[in-house]
Amino acid sequence: MKKSLVFFLVAITLSLSNAWAVSVPSIFGSHMVLQQNAEVTVWGSAKPGEEVTVTGSWDNKPVTTKGSNLAKWSVKLNTPAAGGPYTVTIKGHNTITLEDVLTGEVWLCSGQSNMEWSAAAGIDHAEQEVPKATYPEIRFFSVGHQTADGPQLDVQGEWVVCTPETMKHFSAIGYFFGRELYQALDVPVGLINSSWGGTPAEVWVSPETVDKDPVLQKAAAAQKEVPYGPVQPGKAYNAMIAPLTPYKIAGALWYQGESNTNAPEAYATMLPALINNWRSDWGYEFPFYYVQIAPYKDYGPQAGAVLRDAQRRSLRVPNTGMVVVSDIGDNDDIHPRNKLDVGKRLANLALNKAYGKTDRPASGPLFREMKVEGRKVRLYFDYAESGLVSKSKELPNFEVAGEDGKFVKADAKIDGSTVVVQAKSVKKPVAVRYEWSNTVTPGLFNKAGLPASTFRTENVTAKQE
Repeated sequence: MKKSLVFFLVAITLSLSNAWAVSVPSIFGSHMVLQQNAEVTVWGSAKPGEEVTVTGSWDNKPVTTKGSNLAKWSVKLNTPAAGGPYTVTIKGHNTITLEDVLTGEVWLCSGQSNMEWSAAAGIDHAEQEVPKATYPEIRFFSVGHQTADGPQLDVQGEWVVCTPETMKHFSAIGYFFGRELYQALDVPVGLINSSWGGTPAEVWVSPETVDKDPVLQKAAAAQKEVPYGPVQPGKAYNAMIAPLTPYKIAGALWYQGESNTNAPEAYATMLPALINNWRSDWGYEFPFYYVQIAPYKDYGPQAGAVLRDAQRRSLRVPNTGMVVVSDIGDNDDIHPRNKLDVGKRLANLALNKAYGKTDRPASGPLFREMKVEGRKVRLYFDYAESGLVSKSKELPNFEVAGEDGKFVKADAKIDGSTVVVQAKSVKKPVAVRYEWSNTVTPGLFNKAGLPASTFRTENVTAKQE
């Protein structure tokens, strides 16, 4: 009898000990990367009133707080310039020691399958790239697939060091982006991948974001249930983005849109809404760089072109950038296997715009404005200061429309940093469009070798065939 009582008391003691244990979300762990030169938030759970002390070994300055009446706590730590390894110690009723912590540049990678796609799934040159992927100062955190009806406090995942084995199962684009940053900046890089193949953008924003916009409500209603992932607003956001929002990041990468081609025009509202939603939750306007979807034959009539143009028009949101991949896509495969160049283009964009390395090419030509010159139209582009080039004898994929709104094939020629287009049958041109089909072979590039984006001049409403 006495023996049973002892066991009972020990069990109760252990139970109470566990109930009082200070804890942190899984985003805090050994091998993590904290944003350098920043005020970062560390947070977790503790018994109400329990004293919690957090110390970073880079300065050994303890920061103390107490568990709130909701059993939550958070502190701010000032991180040093890139370096490490350091230790972060969290002490309350128990002690948590996080080891091999680095400070550097932290980027969030998100979207659907093309962002999630790994070397293990099959990429070009995997046999050369995987064995080379030993980078102790690049770290990965992969967020597990989950859904929720309301914002959650934690995600599934853990930080791991970049090795050939861990790289093989991480976002290939994320890895190649991170490797370029690491080599160019010589600082540790932390990459958080929160992606889910086949998901529309609606699942990655808060339900409130969709509810307050009729355009987004209509687009969300057009989504059909699928067996491989959620389609309802907020489902992935609540479980896979909201828990990360206190974690300091340098910026976000986004590759998504294929699952929104059922309502492509709405994407010009959806993507800015997503960007603003995330920035509001993080509390600052971090850089947001995204990949334009690649050409693909099986989208609905012109839906791929309409969505690509919607992505281009989303550049009106400040501190954003877009990578065009129409020259390295695959019209027969929605998952082009050249992830290396996508990652490099994203890295060059970030290095140019976020890190001031202006020798890196930031973008291909982006339509800026048109001017009518009699029966001709002159097109002006950003990112074409050094001139435009064509990789073929003719300059394909341009169309012009007159006052009837009907587009016809146009003759186009490069004139320095502009393009002049005309069609014999159009006497009074009012609109131009470029690469207006689901499948295209790009013809217009800047001298950095980057392709021009699909576009439709926006100052007219023309009939769509």
